[in-house]
Amino acid sequence: MGERMAGIPTFATAPGFLGRAQRDGTATYAVAGIPLDLGTTNRAGTRDGPGAIRRASRMLVDGIHPHHWTDPQHMDLVDVGEFAIALGDLAGSLKLIEAQAARHAHLMALGGEHSVTLPLLRAAAKRLGRPLGLVQFDAHLDTWETNFGQPLAHGSVFWHALNEKLVDPRRMIQVGIRSPVDRGTWDWTKAQGVTIVTGQEAQELGPVALAARIAAVLGAEPAYLSFDIDCLDPAFAPGTGTPEIGGLASWQAQAIFRRLGGCQFVGMDVVEVAPAYDHAEITALAAATLVWEYLALQGALQGAREGVGR
Repeated sequence: MGERMAGIPTFATAPGFLGRAQRDGTATYAVAGIPLDLGTTNRAGTRDGPGAIRRASRMLVDGIHPHHWTDPQHMDLVDVGEFAIALGDLAGSLKLIEAQAARHAHLMALGGEHSVTLPLLRAAAKRLGRPLGLVQFDAHLDTWETNFGQPLAHGSVFWHALNEKLVDPRRMIQVGIRSPVDRGTWDWTKAQGVTIVTGQEAQELGPVALAARIAAVLGAEPAYLSFDIDCLDPAFAPGTGTPEIGGLASWQAQAIFRRLGGCQFVGMDVVEVAPAYDHAEITALAAATLVWEYLALQGALQGAREGVGR
């Protein structure tokens, strides 16, 4: 424990998630950083997100999860370091990310901008041979056909995912949507069959009812979880490129995660952490904690399957 908190964590090598040494290889669960921000449309800087999230995860290694009573840091988990990207080439980077993601059966990705979710979904859908369910926590729809005339950007991720049939729109739910949006994009998204829960609706429902709604949409088939940190209100996550007021509080997101035990997740990401705009590490800590919550949930589900009690 002392080595993780007081040792030399960074010179010439990045610290691993939950204090684990970074290495190649496979495990039941893999963490990877994706330092990409070529497709951002407002403030850049999410390429530094993975390192900030890993550093913040040091706060989560001094005990087990107080709800699930599982210990994420001692699960079969590997931090494989950063995925390679193609310098200055967004399309090329997405191809590289997909190829690297395909090596891991259950990946938790630390972004990076939201564009990284597209190749992660491509890899997961190809591995399973069918479309996935999807819960997208976000302030923005991200179903624009183009962003400022560009077909690839962090705001067009799910337009591509829907058109490529990577996700089943009837099993896709977007939570926390509240940014300015043109009516055409909103209507197109709804017409696909996607469930949209606005930021205000999320607040009115509360975590218990909202978690139940997510589970009802996703059903029992394989699903993916994508958490854009700007789903949180800027009071709880200022360190992001496109903040929008009226978002979830950190405790609400945490409470929702803890109630998603009926969902069959096959991967997740936390994206859009831009540490240059953070304050006192609160955005990075929120992101790290959500990955920790996800791991604890997976550990509880694995324990239940194996007949291990709390």
